[in-house]
Amino acid sequence: MTTVYETMYILRPDLGDEQVVQQIAKYENLIREHGAENIEIQNRGKRRLAYEIQRHRDGIYIQLNYTGPGTVIAIMERGMRLSEEVIRYMTVKQEVHQEKPGQEVVAA
Repeated sequence: MTTVYETMYILRPDLGDEQVVQQIAKYENLIREHGAENIEIQNRGKRRLAYEIQRHRDGIYIQLNYTGPGTVIAIMERGMRLSEEVIRYMTVKQEVHQEKPGQEVVAA
């Protein structure tokens, strides 16, 4: 069964634009190889962190939205945990509300 997921990860702020693109491609290819589909990537840019992480005050936020099997999460998060470029990551399962056949949506 495929489910919709959102992974937000933060890269070190001292990475250059080319290194950021390489990291994004690395994780996109990794999840695609393990069955993820409908991959949407948003580079949210460099932002101030709420608190210091690994002596960094800023970070480059990347958001990944995708569908796929749950097994892809463990594989991707293991890669992020071992990476020196990723300072924080989090994956959440998205709630998808599907209309039942024959059910009308009524606007108030």
